Amino acid sequence: MRTVNIHEAKTHLSRLVDQAAAGDSFVIAKAGKPMVVVAAVDAPPIEKIRRFGFLKGRFRVPADFDRMGENEIAAMAGLTE
Repeated sequence: MRTVNIHEAKTHLSRLVDQAAAGDSFVIAKAGKPMVVVAAVDAPPIEKIRRFGFLKGRFRVPADFDRMGENEIAAMAGLTE
């Protein structure tokens, strides 16, 4: 989420509100300190938006993940006999 300072928010309020209404929420900061979040009225609450970990438990990483395909890669690089 992008941050705008309070001066920029006052100067470009109409454009920023239009962008927020279109789904591009932003934070208004005063002296570098985040003060408020501006979001569309029908936007889901920020704490309800899950971005990281949404696939948790859906798949497993193989134990040899860091070595997967090493034989094929070595063969393509001409490193095998």
